[in-house]
Amino acid sequence: MLLSWVFFLFATTTSSKWIVPGGRWHDTTGELVNAHAGCITRLSNGTFYLFGEYKVEGQTEGGGVSVYSSPDLATWTSHGLALAPVSGHPYLDPRMIIQRPKVLYSEVTGKFHMHWHADNSSYGLLLQGLATADNIEGPYEFVQATSPLGNWSQDFGIFTDYKDGKSYSMYSNGDRREGRDVYLTAYDDSVANLTEVVHRFDKYDLEAPTIIQTEESYYALMSHKTGYRPNNVVAFRADSLAGPWSQPWIVAPLNTRTYNSQSGFSIRINGTKKTTYLYIGDQWDSNSLWESRYIWLPMSIDDEKKDLSVDWYDIYDLDVETGEVTPIEGTTYFASDAEVAGEAWKQEANFASNRQIVTGIYGNDSTVTFSGIEGAGEEQWVSFYYQNTDDMGFGDQPGGTPDRIGGAWQLRRISSVVVNGDTQNVQTLFQRDTHKSIILSTPLQLKLTKGSKNTITVGGLWNGFDVKGADLDRIVVYPP
Repeated sequence: MLLSWVFFLFATTTSSKWIVPGGRWHDTTGELVNAHAGCITRLSNGTFYLFGEYKVEGQTEGGGVSVYSSPDLATWTSHGLALAPVSGHPYLDPRMIIQRPKVLYSEVTGKFHMHWHADNSSYGLLLQGLATADNIEGPYEFVQATSPLGNWSQDFGIFTDYKDGKSYSMYSNGDRREGRDVYLTAYDDSVANLTEVVHRFDKYDLEAPTIIQTEESYYALMSHKTGYRPNNVVAFRADSLAGPWSQPWIVAPLNTRTYNSQSGFSIRINGTKKTTYLYIGDQWDSNSLWESRYIWLPMSIDDEKKDLSVDWYDIYDLDVETGEVTPIEGTTYFASDAEVAGEAWKQEANFASNRQIVTGIYGNDSTVTFSGIEGAGEEQWVSFYYQNTDDMGFGDQPGGTPDRIGGAWQLRRISSVVVNGDTQNVQTLFQRDTHKSIILSTPLQLKLTKGSKNTITVGGLWNGFDVKGADLDRIVVYPP
């Protein structure tokens, strides 16, 4: 049977650290954290381990599985590849697909077990892979790739019941007409083989499943099938894993597309003062997957009302000892008070701050400049609240097809950000697609001088299609 401490998050003496959804997260060596669509496992010594797909420029799939460790879910140390590609291997070759890795400990084998969605580039195999290691960091050795109980398996998740330690596999059975279900299937005590189907979510055509457990309920979160394009994640609730399960509902404000993220994992932090539930999502960038970000957010759960929602914070302080989440307060500067240049202009928008939004931000010549910004002389997170009106094929166009211009998904604009006129140091700000009138935020770390004379100028950068920046509503500057 699975040791319960692997996923049940006990308290430690670790100090709290800030989590910045959608930011560029760097490890202790300064490199970008590169672990997508994975899982978080915690050992009895309090250390968290993050596993995920390793993606580099020029190679979108088959990069293997990376592993990081952390005492606080915010400070990450890289341990390289836990599962490395193997040229010529039938399932680990770089041309093959290694997606959504999940790691558990097996008391029966005394090893750590890594499971993942194993496939070829055409998604014609639809298998589950298994590799094992003597220690959590690996390296993991390939064991098998199998069809779960003779079925297809696409997007893959794992859930461990903290009350009895039993583990379950969750997976979509593909996009074919005969598929379009999500299966919840029990593992044997070795956490290596599946034994029986506990429940099947029929014909909802969902993927990226995860389950979060409270004292009274189970909540299953899943994404719609729109590839790397974000959508409105839904949740189901049940008293028992076998069901009956409720009808699904949308977990974030409508048309935010779950803050431009996809579900994939969730964790429970049982603190000394509060139990906190975290949504572990991915903000994919299909045009450059290596630039994809992480959206980790607290969830509000009300078992009496049988409800769950994902709550947005630009930045929050998570204390993994107490379980407390503290939003960080910043200073707001409105685009309606900023200076525009070139063809950029302030347009009426009844959904925006002060009923105005700056649009027409284009290249180096049409810009908006925020002035009088208070800085601390150090690097600080700045959240840019924006609207990207491209809205590329998310149900508001016939058949959900790509835009007619170029026939390709844009999904994001890129803006240039210049601090205090220093054009030798241009920062890039990725602004994912939003629905019309929906304002979301994306963070960037900037070094501001001490005092209140800082300026931040935003223009447009080439995103592969155009040099148009997103419309800006406001920025929020946070303390260092």
